[in-house]
Amino acid sequence: MERPHWGLFNSGQLVRAPPCSNTRTLWNLMGNFLDSIRSPADLRKLSVPQLESLAQEIRERLIVTLSKTGGHLGPNLGVVELTLALHTVFETPKDKFVFDVSHQAYVHKMLTGRCERLDTIRQPGGLNGFMLRTESEHDCYGAGHAGTALSAALGMAVARDLAGGKEHVIALAGDAAFTNGISFEALNNIADQTRRLIVVLNDNEWSIDRNVGAIAKYLHKIVTNQHVSQLHESAARLLARIGGKGALNVVRRAEEAAKGMLWPSFLFEEFGLTYYGPVDGHNLEQLIETFRFLKQQERPVLLHAITQKGRGFQPALDKQKKFHGLGPYDPETGKTETAGQRTYSEIFAETLVRLANENEKIVAITAAMPNGTALDLFRPHHPKKYFDVGIAEEHAVIFAAGMATQGFKPYCAIYSTFLQRAFDPVVHDVCLQNLPVVFCMDRAGLSGDDGPTHHGLFDIAYLRGVPNIVQMAPTDEDELADMMYTAMLYNGPSAIRYPRGIGPGAKMKQHPQALEIGKAEVIQEGDDFAILGLGALLPMAKDLARSLEQQGYSAAVINPRFIKPLDRELIARYAKRATALVTFEDHVLMGGFGSVVLEALSEMGIDTPVIRIGWPDRFIEHGKVDQLRARHGVSVEAALEKLAPYMKRGVPRLVAQSI
Repeated sequence: MERPHWGLFNSGQLVRAPPCSNTRTLWNLMGNFLDSIRSPADLRKLSVPQLESLAQEIRERLIVTLSKTGGHLGPNLGVVELTLALHTVFETPKDKFVFDVSHQAYVHKMLTGRCERLDTIRQPGGLNGFMLRTESEHDCYGAGHAGTALSAALGMAVARDLAGGKEHVIALAGDAAFTNGISFEALNNIADQTRRLIVVLNDNEWSIDRNVGAIAKYLHKIVTNQHVSQLHESAARLLARIGGKGALNVVRRAEEAAKGMLWPSFLFEEFGLTYYGPVDGHNLEQLIETFRFLKQQERPVLLHAITQKGRGFQPALDKQKKFHGLGPYDPETGKTETAGQRTYSEIFAETLVRLANENEKIVAITAAMPNGTALDLFRPHHPKKYFDVGIAEEHAVIFAAGMATQGFKPYCAIYSTFLQRAFDPVVHDVCLQNLPVVFCMDRAGLSGDDGPTHHGLFDIAYLRGVPNIVQMAPTDEDELADMMYTAMLYNGPSAIRYPRGIGPGAKMKQHPQALEIGKAEVIQEGDDFAILGLGALLPMAKDLARSLEQQGYSAAVINPRFIKPLDRELIARYAKRATALVTFEDHVLMGGFGSVVLEALSEMGIDTPVIRIGWPDRFIEHGKVDQLRARHGVSVEAALEKLAPYMKRGVPRLVAQSI
């Protein structure tokens, strides 16, 4: 049997096994290997046919289990064979696997003693949906954002070299990660810093949406080039005839010469990584042999593996965006329940379409998240005004700044947690030049099941100290539209933070109206206490007011609307007559909205106590939002407990309390 180390194509085409239309039937026909796997060492006792059966079992377990919990199904179905081959050849935790983003690490978790807990993934108290160092010794590096794997793996490899270690470091990165600037910063240093590092390029043409840009086109060019596939086939025949190390050296030199003729500036080779591929990322036997070969190399290498996102489940193949990450679904049909109510993201996109209909200068920018930000709903209406720059948040912000200098009005839709990556461009390129870029920060606040890598709990703090920027937080869908319209009219930088998921279902006006910048809205009057509910937590402020009224107290309820500039005049007026103020925010307390209020009162010489309700100074775990709020004191009950000392009339106004 021919067993080349590379070139796993037939006639230039990747051989794809047909997807399992009935995974349950297949499950019943196979032996049960998965339940016998307690550690990666158990894999090495299995033959290749047994490993192939195990791969099918893993897919079945993923499909059935995630249908109940939700999660990143498509990416994990695509890396089953790659992960099995890696664990068969290398030995974690001694050897290090660094997954880029790490949403594709479910199979790794299943093979490293956590299979029995797969049904707890992304559930309260259960497995994290990403790599987590505190969860297992096999998780050598935590991640949740793209573009980190190569830099982290290089750091580990250099540390190993300095310590005289012999372990292997393998970085597994999707092709989308190579649109991220950090990946290229790492590539620029690898060959100069270490002689042993393995990079696996998992090429499936997708991140969440289909990949865009020159890098995606370049990788596709490699995969579809007939000369490369013919070169691989010739190499395979030569190896079969001659065999041994001598043949490997001859073939390697021939490939290098041929690549030089085909592409004088062959990208990865120019960076100093020896390139192997493209290979079939679902051929277990040849993947194992390839990794055994790469394990012996004393130079940085890159293996280009072609995989199929969603492999083994037809609905995931048909709708790759949907099955990248989703909630519960029918494991037979892939259908999901739809509530019918529009999300904040959808309201954002629909409003932007309407504004762009009226204003030819409006453009929309996303960093590889058209589906997550709902800009895929904007794109069909204004294709020439829509720009997806790939996983490149820094570039997205500076690109927006450049457009703004030429009279355009960019709406830059980036998750709160991802905008952290572009903090310097926000300061240096947008705010310093006072350019009219609108940052639409989706997923601001708790992001539930995704956990600490995705919670948007820091944006108020990291933006409010920057001059020129206006910060807003809508309390419902209609107010989001008003703030987008207000930002369109404002000739300077602005940021709108809004939560994940659906809102309260507010009725939308025919046309958004402009808000007076820096002016809060009084929902109800009251004298004993004043409660400020920022954004999505305004309902908590209303609930607290009702609880206080039931105990005989009068409470004002205020919708702040603006974090910066703060409505200091209104807050001072209520603070002077209230026993205490209460602030609710879906953000960390340190540097958050409550801190803004405290600072303002201090500057005005007002000593009214401020009870701050928000998230503590720690990274919040994954889980259900309501449960996490109750656990960490983001609740009406917590506010009442903190207010208790002030609910007796005549108590002196002392110091601010916080939780």
